Amino acid sequence: MRKEAVSGSFYPGSRAEISAFIRSTLNSAEVKEKPVEGSYSYVAPHAGYEYSGTTAAYTYKAMSLNKDFDKIETVVIIGPNHTGYGKALSVSFEDWHTPLGAATNDLEFSKALVAESNALNADEEAHLYEHSIEVQLPFLQTIFDKRRNIKYAFICMGNQSLEASTLLAGSLLSVEKKLGRRITVLASSDFNHYESADVAKSKDNRLIEALLKLDYKRFNELIYAINDSACGFGPITVALLYAKSKGSSKGLLLKYSNSGEATGDFSSVVAYASLAFV
Repeated sequence: MRKEAVSGSFYPGSRAEISAFIRSTLNSAEVKEKPVEGSYSYVAPHAGYEYSGTTAAYTYKAMSLNKDFDKIETVVIIGPNHTGYGKALSVSFEDWHTPLGAATNDLEFSKALVAESNALNADEEAHLYEHSIEVQLPFLQTIFDKRRNIKYAFICMGNQSLEASTLLAGSLLSVEKKLGRRITVLASSDFNHYESADVAKSKDNRLIEALLKLDYKRFNELIYAINDSACGFGPITVALLYAKSKGSSKGLLLKYSNSGEATGDFSSVVAYASLAFV
């Protein structure tokens, strides 16, 4: 069991507080069903709930409105590696625990992923203190609270190159087909860091424009060309490539915000975006 590492810091430590926050933000998230009902994959931020939780709720509201929501068997959560620990592409084989209970690993799917490519590794070290996947789980546990059979795959990307993202997306598609599994893919990422709100929005708008067009090559080029510090650009690329292969024709921006809206300081912010690929 992978025990929670950031409970009480990135999100509330008690079941009651978590549930109250998540249910409130889900109720407030203004997402229309029709545009998102055919979504294949999603992007959600991973900062502390007080900063990005309201924006993350838009992703989960959209996921809950998916026409195939009740058919989803496995949620594949992909996050960046902030700690530097572990392998370049790390797949967890453990169940994960939060104050809302245990999230069951789809071990058959996880093992098949590692067997699919020698670039993918069974590795728990990368996940030990990493927050980018963990903070998504209480939201998922809440929207799937009546689905006791839902399972998860947990993947941490230390290598976020386009080559690695393409390989991982291909592996997900291959294993999904081999096992006959109904999955959805969730990319965990914040957007630009520690510049003014205006600069962050200017940079992020260019990235988001590429994402809405499913232009993954342009998106990856821009990360370096304009020095945008979106920390999970690899997971986002995987989610986009997966969706495009499944028939997605566009991305949808559900919500964009920044930490200044919580702190009142817009001189140096972290930006957040909620997206769906449909």
